[in-house]
Amino acid sequence: MHVPDGFINAPVSAVAGVVAAGAVAVSLRGARRELDERTAPLAGLVAAFVFAVQMLNFPVAAGTSGHLLGGALAAILVGPCTGVLCIAVVLLMQGILFADGGLTALGVNISVMGVVTVVVAYTLFRGLVRVLPRGRRSTTAAAFVAALVSVPAAAVAFTLLYAVGGTTDVPIGKVLTAMVGVHVLIGIGEAAITALTVGAVIAVRPDLVHGARGLAAPLKLRVDGELVDAPAAAPAPAAPRSTRKVWATGLVAALVLAGFVSFYASANPDGLEKVAADKGIDEKVEEHGAADSPLADYGVKDVENARISGGLAGVTGVGVTVAVGSGVFWAVRRRRTPEEPVTTGTRSH
Repeated sequence: MHVPDGFINAPVSAVAGVVAAGAVAVSLRGARRELDERTAPLAGLVAAFVFAVQMLNFPVAAGTSGHLLGGALAAILVGPCTGVLCIAVVLLMQGILFADGGLTALGVNISVMGVVTVVVAYTLFRGLVRVLPRGRRSTTAAAFVAALVSVPAAAVAFTLLYAVGGTTDVPIGKVLTAMVGVHVLIGIGEAAITALTVGAVIAVRPDLVHGARGLAAPLKLRVDGELVDAPAAAPAPAAPRSTRKVWATGLVAALVLAGFVSFYASANPDGLEKVAADKGIDEKVEEHGAADSPLADYGVKDVENARISGGLAGVTGVGVTVAVGSGVFWAVRRRRTPEEPVTTGTRSH
């Protein structure tokens, strides 16, 4: 759903840019409360993993493909504020290096693909985990539903922006029907990827999943024939567990996905591209400002072998994204004051 330059007019793009800048500013402050010594190094990895998986377009209908948006996945793994920053970093790298998503439309893309997906997904996720039984399966199911809903929600958000600032005269009802229809299908793929990833991390290190903290059920005691919560015991001190193995495993996975598996991704246009071509939204699309980038269109300039070109571009993208993301989140973590508590994502009971 990367919106190119020319779909949305300059005034609406500027307003969306202000909204995106405000959301990033708020998220920078909120991320200071979400990140700790264990999760701060992983936030950059989450951004790189989202970048890698976004290269894996999967077929969803005749002549149409889809790819991960990543807002739900990032929010559940590292927190909603940090999740917005992760998607913003990914979109910035894609726009500057790979000519994917317009530069003047960067605010539109951050607002739609980052803010909307994160807010919708995490709000729904937290609501579900409050009412479902605590445990890995319930958390994974909540992640599935949250991710599924977040994608058509982003499609609706784009349609609303197009209704206000679209550069072509296309009936909004037709745009909305087409966008929501195809992105419901894409949402199923998004939900599957999100649930599988969240479930896998919870299985090995639930302490590193922001949305899964505090999921252990309280001990029950039978008193006069009724089950009541046992008094909470003081936790025993435990040595902090290293995140190096998780970090290394995630980085290798991202490199393999972007550098090798991406070669087998669907070449069909994604949901927005297909709708834009069918409905005439793309009549005034503009050439990307970074079209001359040596990595434009996810290939390395002057490398003729498509497999090698795409693989090198993917590996480079993962490396740059993890470096930039890690730098951002390290700086955010360093700025947290002692008075700011870490948000644990736990719930009262």
